[in-house]
Amino acid sequence: MGRSRGFTLVELLIALFVMALLAVLSWRGLDGMVRAQEQTQVRADEVLTLQVGLQQWAADLDALTELPNTTALDWNGRVLRMTRRSTASATDGVLVVGWARRVVAGKSMWLRWQSPALRTRVELDTAWAQADVWSQNPGEEQMSREVAIVPMDDWQIYFFRENAWTNPQSSDAATAMSPAAMAQPPGTPPSVAATLPDGVRLVLTLPAGQAISGTLTRDWVRPTVSGGKS
Repeated sequence: MGRSRGFTLVELLIALFVMALLAVLSWRGLDGMVRAQEQTQVRADEVLTLQVGLQQWAADLDALTELPNTTALDWNGRVLRMTRRSTASATDGVLVVGWARRVVAGKSMWLRWQSPALRTRVELDTAWAQADVWSQNPGEEQMSREVAIVPMDDWQIYFFRENAWTNPQSSDAATAMSPAAMAQPPGTPPSVAATLPDGVRLVLTLPAGQAISGTLTRDWVRPTVSGGKS
């Protein structure tokens, strides 16, 4: 009977090389799938974060509260400040909320700041001033109350009054008084609140490389005007 022939050393080396090559190709395929899944998850998280930020923006505007001799909504070119109802209950006072753009860790971010619950006029005035300071040069305590929404290159705010969108800093907001303000007796200080606009337009310029980039426009309509928002 003839001897059974085994594999030669060269054949074994070739087989090992082929197996190693297949393993490398399989690993690259799996690595590519994992990377694609991670990128998809990151972009999905970016979209979700932006959606939540826009929902919070609309919720803040829906909860605007006009108080005597106070400003409910103001845009000074740095920060959009609002006086809104407390998120807990109507008996827990009001909140001052600020929205601004500021560089954080070398990146321009869209930020939201919220005060504690306020129950006195002094607390309200203090929080209103703090919101402006926070938008430019915040301290540690103020930064602890901010939330970074999404990276943002630029933004603009417009108010809808007299059937037109206008820049709040150049519109007639300074002279348009609320009914409560108009009812004040002569001699009342001119710090009374301007009437709320019928709508607020938010225009965000989002940087390239994000899940959503370019210009994004969001309009809010005062519920008492049209019964909803867009």
